[in-house]
Amino acid sequence: MEISSAFSSGLQGYQRASDRVTEATININQQTAASRNQQQLETPTEPVSAVSVEQSLVDLTEAQDQAEANLKSVQTADEVLGSIIDIRV
Repeated sequence: MEISSAFSSGLQGYQRASDRVTEATININQQTAASRNQQQLETPTEPVSAVSVEQSLVDLTEAQDQAEANLKSVQTADEVLGSIIDIRV
């Protein structure tokens, strides 16, 4: 495996994780706002799905773990590259 592909894969994975964090955060904010609006209206309407908020929180946690794993792969590729440079110099 090439060092550049390890960097590239790690960065792409981190970007995907960042996108998932953004999406989960937006979903949580939308559900929270909808819940507050329902409470202010004090009219019986369909309840806001708690599962959606819970699922968004799970997605947020998974995205954080994914980002951390990808950052570790970038750090490892950096360390390997540093070792290779030290060996060749």
